[in-house]
Amino acid sequence: MITRALILAAMLGTSAAAQVSRAEYQQRRDAFVAKLPDPSVTVVLGAPEPPHDYEAFVQSPQLYFLTGLRSEADAALVFSKQGGQVRQLLFVIARDPARETWTGTRLGADRVEAATGVAGRDRSALDVTLDSLLQASVPLLIAGEMSGSAPVKSADQQFADAVVSRHAGLVVRSANAMLGALRSAHSPAELALLRKSIDITVRAQREAMAAIEPGMNEFELQALIEYTFRRNGADRPSFSTIVGSGPNGTTLHYNTDDRVIGRNDLVVMDIGASYQGYAADVTRTVPASGTYSPLQRALYEIVRATQAAAEAQAKPGAQWRTVDSAATATLSAGLTRLGLIESPTATYECAPQRQCRQSRLFYMHGLGHGIGLEVHDPNPWTSDGRINLGSAFTIEPGIYVRADALDYLPDTPANRSLRAKLAPAVNRYRDMGVRIEDDYAITAQGAEWLSKAPREMAEIEALMRQPFTGPAKRDAALVRSYPPEH
Repeated sequence: MITRALILAAMLGTSAAAQVSRAEYQQRRDAFVAKLPDPSVTVVLGAPEPPHDYEAFVQSPQLYFLTGLRSEADAALVFSKQGGQVRQLLFVIARDPARETWTGTRLGADRVEAATGVAGRDRSALDVTLDSLLQASVPLLIAGEMSGSAPVKSADQQFADAVVSRHAGLVVRSANAMLGALRSAHSPAELALLRKSIDITVRAQREAMAAIEPGMNEFELQALIEYTFRRNGADRPSFSTIVGSGPNGTTLHYNTDDRVIGRNDLVVMDIGASYQGYAADVTRTVPASGTYSPLQRALYEIVRATQAAAEAQAKPGAQWRTVDSAATATLSAGLTRLGLIESPTATYECAPQRQCRQSRLFYMHGLGHGIGLEVHDPNPWTSDGRINLGSAFTIEPGIYVRADALDYLPDTPANRSLRAKLAPAVNRYRDMGVRIEDDYAITAQGAEWLSKAPREMAEIEALMRQPFTGPAKRDAALVRSYPPEH
């Protein structure tokens, strides 16, 4: 027999033994309220209903972080703060059995408080309620996907514009930064969920390494990776799976995944599972042949040394720029040894009266980013750049030698000379991309490496030598306990 608690747990999108407690969600709301100006009205917007009911729904991280609601589209959490008094209301779509036949059961306003601890209201009353609260000319803060003056406005921006149209002179500000600051350090319960998403992702990396062979299509590995995610209890990929072989490995966010893998290719696999809303992000670069060639090895050694240099500097309270500088110095020195750049500090003319580092021709992205409810979560450091205790983030250096890397340099005498000097090295390493990305949590002891998939070349080669006999059985410890079926 299904109990009321199990029904509510299912609607919240977590198991009956959810690791983030209702009390913790309340603590998050209290911390958020403490940051809000007095007086103010704040709206935290959930994700809109998909345009078609056969499309997948993913809740906005802002609303999920404060309520735990994962399956309620078009929800909105409202805070009114005036004279030290705070009122919280959670607006949800009214129940409609005919509609629920297509889209699934909703909580409805009458069951919201039992599920979340916040008083519930019908979504149809949101505009009237806001209009009443805003009569006192208080500022409106909105947490959501704000698109500003972009040509195509997000649903959240359209909502904000509609409120402004009803209140001349209304001051509207974003609450995203305040909420992001709270999300940048994770509780033990959050880290436990994040570890599970990472563990599943590591399993998928190992499966892909064992299965890969020349002649496969990239999408075969994609299918195996995503099958491993779901088989082990993940909700979905936390971003579009990247399996880039040969030249595709030099495109940072390549996700077409439709090329036959050649024997001499490197294969970049940048993947992540989402487990109960928490996103992993782990990248490995492996040789399709099972053995790194001397040229592939030379690139890989530099990237791995760069990651190790960054890891050594990643400590609680450390400046992120110190971590980044250690990585840049190591990678630039390596590129110099290979002849891909002239010196660790060498530059080229990237625009009139402007010089850019030559290393950016082959390493053009940031060193890492926060992870949590989004694969690119709020920055894991404070406003002064210091790494938060309890934060989780990636370290992901890379080298990408695109065949046309030098073709788009501005045509100046200095750049023509540089192009001629670097062309032999670019041709030698052309179409090779190497990225190594791992996930870390900052504890009192330093950066804890969470994503322990094989990453040393010898480890990867040893795994790839083992015969692949098909996908491994699921790990029962990773799979959630769902409430029993009706």
